Amino acid sequence: MTNVADVTLHEINELIDNDRLVLPTLPEVALRARETAEDPNASASDLAKVINNDAAMTARIIKVANSPIMRGAREIEDVQMAIARLGITCISNLVTGLAMEQMFQATSEFIDKTMRKSWHHSTEVAGIANVLCKHYTKLKPDQATLAGLIHEIGILPILTYAEESNKLTDPMTLQKVISAIHPQVGVKILKSWDFPKELVEVPQNYAQFDRDTGSEKADYVDIVMVANLQTYLNKPEHPYMQKDWATISAFTRMGLTPNMSDSGDEDLSAEMDAAMAMLQNS
Repeated sequence: MTNVADVTLHEINELIDNDRLVLPTLPEVALRARETAEDPNASASDLAKVINNDAAMTARIIKVANSPIMRGAREIEDVQMAIARLGITCISNLVTGLAMEQMFQATSEFIDKTMRKSWHHSTEVAGIANVLCKHYTKLKPDQATLAGLIHEIGILPILTYAEESNKLTDPMTLQKVISAIHPQVGVKILKSWDFPKELVEVPQNYAQFDRDTGSEKADYVDIVMVANLQTYLNKPEHPYMQKDWATISAFTRMGLTPNMSDSGDEDLSAEMDAAMAMLQNS
């Protein structure tokens, strides 16, 4: 399998470098929202105008702002109110993350199903990451949410390659190749999007369980690593469940015990469920 994965990664990189396989680009609303948020002279009103040009995104942002995780005493009625409550950076991150769902589509039924499964898993990881970040770190929950949403972004070009080349038609082989190489492809995508280093590191390292950061403080990789593991708690057959989580230092940096779901600590399951539902377009 290593040979198949290595060959596939080499071919994908070669196709990308020769502009024969285009890396996914962020939807226009996400690009414009990021540009506006990074402009020191831009106002909340400027960002609201960008989002309001996309009716679907406007509805999603208002829905998220009124979700149990985000809402305040007063109901959010428009994007301007959402920005006033959550801030320009938070809303920009949400727009970026939510807009990415548009990219998880394909023409063939099998590839489309695989893409949608990946997106659904990413929303689960992002929702859990949001809650863990809020309760166990001093990092930004909206950034942790975005980190969760992009941790498997490298799957997209691999599936595009599989669809266009008619290779990797065996589902088991495809899944093994994806697991082996999507981190490297994900880094390539996030660098092309000019994402910050702290997020570029997420796809590459979220499954590196022996990772040693040399710091006692958690980072976004740690949050996504722990959040991702949490999604497999009810899947005892998954390989991650066969690992000794006590050896994974990300838990220590976050001040968590590996068996947090079985402990007497605060039960966050309802909040995690709400955060996951907040990100799903249904």
